[in-house]
Amino acid sequence: MTGTARLDPASRAAALRRMRAEPVDVVVIGGGVTGAGVALDAATRGLSVALLEARDLAAGTSSRSSKLIHGGLRYLEQLNGTLVREALRERSLLLETLAPHLVSAIPFLLPLTHHGWERAYIGSGVLLYDTLGQGLGRIAPRPGGDGAPRNGGVPLHRHLTRKAALREFPSLRPDALVGAIQYWDGQVDDARHTMFVARTAARYGALIATSAQVTGLVREGDRVAGVRVRDLENGVDLEVRAAQTINAAGVWTDDIQAMVGGRGRLSVRASKGVHIVVPRDRVHGSTGLILRTEKSVLFVIPWGSHWIIGTTDTEWNLDLAHPAATSTDIDYLLDTVNKVLRTPLTTEDIVGVYAGLRPLLAGESDETSQLSREHAVVRPVPGLTMVAGGKYTTYRVMAADAVDAATEGMSGAVAPSCTERVPLLGADGYPALWNARERLARTSGLHVARVEHLLRRYGTLVEEVLDLVAARPELGRPLPGAAAYLAVEAVYAVSHEGALHLEDVLTRRTRISMETADRGLTAAPHVAELIAPVLGWNSEAVARETDHYRARVAAEIESQRQPDDRAADAARLDVPDVRPLVQENRGAATPA
Repeated sequence: MTGTARLDPASRAAALRRMRAEPVDVVVIGGGVTGAGVALDAATRGLSVALLEARDLAAGTSSRSSKLIHGGLRYLEQLNGTLVREALRERSLLLETLAPHLVSAIPFLLPLTHHGWERAYIGSGVLLYDTLGQGLGRIAPRPGGDGAPRNGGVPLHRHLTRKAALREFPSLRPDALVGAIQYWDGQVDDARHTMFVARTAARYGALIATSAQVTGLVREGDRVAGVRVRDLENGVDLEVRAAQTINAAGVWTDDIQAMVGGRGRLSVRASKGVHIVVPRDRVHGSTGLILRTEKSVLFVIPWGSHWIIGTTDTEWNLDLAHPAATSTDIDYLLDTVNKVLRTPLTTEDIVGVYAGLRPLLAGESDETSQLSREHAVVRPVPGLTMVAGGKYTTYRVMAADAVDAATEGMSGAVAPSCTERVPLLGADGYPALWNARERLARTSGLHVARVEHLLRRYGTLVEEVLDLVAARPELGRPLPGAAAYLAVEAVYAVSHEGALHLEDVLTRRTRISMETADRGLTAAPHVAELIAPVLGWNSEAVARETDHYRARVAAEIESQRQPDDRAADAARLDVPDVRPLVQENRGAATPA
């Protein structure tokens, strides 16, 4: 069965009607990358699927990562070669087949601070990293300066002298290194990728509903037979019947597990990771940077016209929906990166801050940095499968394992996973369309740089975006206050990509909230007016959404001035969730 890949208010309403009327083979709880991956895996096996998300696609962990698709060099040091090899295989698949329009190769510099032994020690680890990657994907030529995406693997690492390293990263202090090793990994806009996974699942027949909160499990004796759901946009309650229920709720895993009663077989601890965003001109370098710290590593990651610097790794046991960064977190990141920079960064340089929660499988260690990034799949009661742990890069493997486990309990043969051969929407024909970007620029009337920006965000679906511009030329203009984006991108976010609220557009479909110095406040009223006709908003709804976004930004900024987690959490929660009914149901589990 195939469906529409268009996610808009009408398709959401239709999906909820069908969920209520017809039992499905699999219902998935959680619209992060793992849940979206489960929906895609199940749908491409020929199963009927419903996916339910309490807020927005990627609203939790899957929009707040380090934006990397990588094997994890530090896991080699922990002798976890199996996890690294698995992740490197997924990196290769994403770069070459599944999402070449969304995932690109980027270089990183590993500064060396000791002569002799350190180069041999780290160099041997990076050599093993590259060796594990070989055979999993092609080793690509070193990219030139044209900025073109590369359809293939990543270049081999290389050893650099201090002088050569400083040419790559002039902002490094000369006394901060004696040399360096440069290696390559992958980068992704995590929120857009998750949305594309969900849209691809919809293309293969999955029913997708956001703002749909799972409030309980339907039981038939000892068996879980589906879920109870509240539509947070209108307060309507419904049941979704399913042969199998898969919980992919990430840091909410324990809450969903509690619905079956008793102690569960999985336990997840939340680790807070904070990142800061600074303009590209504040730090001069043509490569990313990775710094070893006492407990982990710190990345300085190129991000268009910005740098992302992160991350922290501390336990979090407060509000799961809106983890808050503190002034202590921000000072730690600044202090750590400033140890190696010629010109120190200050809080005045920061244009964006975001905090996310890693769902780590709990173990014996008290330190979240020591907990497992591997995933686990369990079936605590008949009809319910739970998947937890893992890392963004290996979402597809987690999804396949979860569906494998769930379908063991289904009658009849179920096809094996085929998602390693199913490109995401926008991937098919992408290299050819990239090569035709100048023609697209001429026919659309947009500058070729704008077309390249759109191609990297939409792949071959760019033609749908350009059709909107052709019909309404005013949509080809830059957004006020966020000139990197065109007005059409806001409209397309609600007409095709499932955004239901202003913050969905500003924080996940685009990255305006973290890429502009005012956190998107100038752009907000203009975007609200653009999306209002598609969402059916009147002037009062436009004002309400805009006022809420302003209040949300103010609360986040205030939380980032607080010295500790508890004070930051309280400041952030001064502003309720934009989903109208989430606040009244705060006592119920709200999987993200």
